[in-house]
Amino acid sequence: MLTRRKALTSMLVGIGLSPFAFAENTKRKKLAIITTEWRFRTHAWHMGERFLAGYPVQGKWHYPSIDVVSAYVDQSPANDLSKDRAKESNFKIYPSIAEALRCGTDKLAVDAILVIGEHGNYPDNELGQKKYPRYEFFKQIVDVFKNDGSTTPIFNDKHLSWNWDWAKEMVDTSRKMNFPFLAGSSLPVTWRMPSIEMPDNAELDEVMSLAMGGIDSYDFHALEVMQCMAERRKGGETGIKSVQALKGDAFWKAMNSGSWEKGGWNPQLFSACLSRSQTLSQLPTYSHRLPNTKQMADMVKSPVLYRIEYADGLKGSMLLMNGLVGDFTFAAKLKGKAEPLSTLFYLPPNPNVSYSAALMSKAEELFMTGKAPYPIERTLLTSGMLAACMGSLGNGQKRIETPHLKVQYNAGPSTFWKQ
Repeated sequence: MLTRRKALTSMLVGIGLSPFAFAENTKRKKLAIITTEWRFRTHAWHMGERFLAGYPVQGKWHYPSIDVVSAYVDQSPANDLSKDRAKESNFKIYPSIAEALRCGTDKLAVDAILVIGEHGNYPDNELGQKKYPRYEFFKQIVDVFKNDGSTTPIFNDKHLSWNWDWAKEMVDTSRKMNFPFLAGSSLPVTWRMPSIEMPDNAELDEVMSLAMGGIDSYDFHALEVMQCMAERRKGGETGIKSVQALKGDAFWKAMNSGSWEKGGWNPQLFSACLSRSQTLSQLPTYSHRLPNTKQMADMVKSPVLYRIEYADGLKGSMLLMNGLVGDFTFAAKLKGKAEPLSTLFYLPPNPNVSYSAALMSKAEELFMTGKAPYPIERTLLTSGMLAACMGSLGNGQKRIETPHLKVQYNAGPSTFWKQ
């Protein structure tokens, strides 16, 4: 029988490339992909297909030592790709999550699970949060674990759940049942320009992330940008005291206030973020110019600000400014330093979007070693921040106390791609 591995090996040999990744190996692991839908440029396409076709690492094409053997796809629109991918790569799509995990047997039959609960036709709640079924997927997986008496590592793409209680339950369950669990997005692990890390035990006054995109979506990415840097401060992460979300006129009032204490942010951090951006908008026929406040207001029709108060006194601002920037930048004011630390979180363009390779390299590390390369608590806290900020937006932009977000952890080794 011509297997996928043998076919690809023959192809590589034919074009003069090394087939090292396809040497016969009885210890190759088996992966199940559980996703909402699988279309062109959805997260299943970005992430799941890295385990079908590999990805570039430091000038080489890397083929994971794990085979996709099954999938569950919750929705199949007209432009669905899952059936074509299953035929091409010789895996089976099952009608339920349990069947995908058991691969037609009566016991858990995979070594790892990739959950992608992003995209698809799902309802919004009253706050405008898309009710993606990540928690529901997780519960069905855990039911198999309990019934079959065994577990395996899970990677959950992006945030854990739109519901804080569910997100916390997911992490608590993984701890109680002692299975490796990781989540998050590409931003904390992609390249940075310049390639810098927050110094360990840095003393921070204020941090900022400036980004583009919509709420309950790209705001999660921007919060992760801020959190993956803030968590490295002296004393480690101690949690969030309160949040407040502002938009429209309230955003511009905050901007013009001139400081965090007056309801806005440190203008020095904003300037540093703008200076790192590679997509800073310009007026027609102009270039190389910093737009003034009036010009920014003309460019940005729906600005959003999330003000984050940390339990240890650190202050954070997450800004979405569509029309002004089209990338993700970060800046921090360190105690005793005159100039901010700042960087661009670099997302390479389509079609290869190799930032998805950066993220799936961490998922692969989880699957192969059984150890999470960064703390799940980061994603838990960021999930809680996003839910609380959405609550503020939906309740008159009020400041919300968040005693439930007392999530404490230490960052661990640096994990972003540097080469």
